[in-house]
Amino acid sequence: MHSKRLVVAAIVLPLMYLYVMHLPAVYFFYLLAAVTLAAQWEFYSMYRVSGLLKYTGLASGIAVLYASFYAKDHFMTVLFASVMVMMVLRLLVKRTPLYSLQDLAAPLTGILYAPGLLAFQAQLRQIGPEWIIFLYATVWASDSMAYYIGKGYGKKKLYREVSPNKTVAGAFGSLLGGIIGALVMKVALIPAISPAQVMLIGIVTGFISIIGDLIESMFKRDAGVKDSSIIIPGHGGILDKIDGSLFAGPVLYWMLAIINT
Repeated sequence: MHSKRLVVAAIVLPLMYLYVMHLPAVYFFYLLAAVTLAAQWEFYSMYRVSGLLKYTGLASGIAVLYASFYAKDHFMTVLFASVMVMMVLRLLVKRTPLYSLQDLAAPLTGILYAPGLLAFQAQLRQIGPEWIIFLYATVWASDSMAYYIGKGYGKKKLYREVSPNKTVAGAFGSLLGGIIGALVMKVALIPAISPAQVMLIGIVTGFISIIGDLIESMFKRDAGVKDSSIIIPGHGGILDKIDGSLFAGPVLYWMLAIINT
């Protein structure tokens, strides 16, 4: 299992760097749209969302992502219009009002959880492609350090009810990995940012990565599945790989907005 993780990472990371840094922004939108569709599909599969609600939710997710990339001023309009459409569909598809909130919870959460959060990465790409590399490199460093330190030194569980394998030592490893990853990215890609700022971003990214991971674990345990899917050998599903960046992306965008004001 561990060797598969290393092989996939060794192949994917360089390709991602070349793709993001050297192709026009529209190609990143295509990549983000594909990831969004896969992640939202996995979420809907976990919660057995089907039929018209499923496919309308997927289409709404792409519309939300498109608005974030090409029509930022209309992002909230598209998001709330999507919510309204889903509510109208539930009204018309099932004549009984019973369980209507239950029927809508997973489809609407799927729109917010995958395309809604990934939309912030579209905004990061418009600030500069280097920030996408910064985000994923820092999250990857956080995850890796959490894994190795947690495996080597972890005894006390961090949150047994949600994720039995995560430890307090692993959480500290995530913070350390976030700092290391951010510092490496500063030297390699973003020298203009100050050491104090990059340290803060690294710590916050390490912390938020843990939160994102725990939230996906919460959803999986609620849905009764081990992995969101088996699409990536040794890694699980798309959601399993981007859970940390789902939350770290918006937080990084907000931190850059504060730094640049």
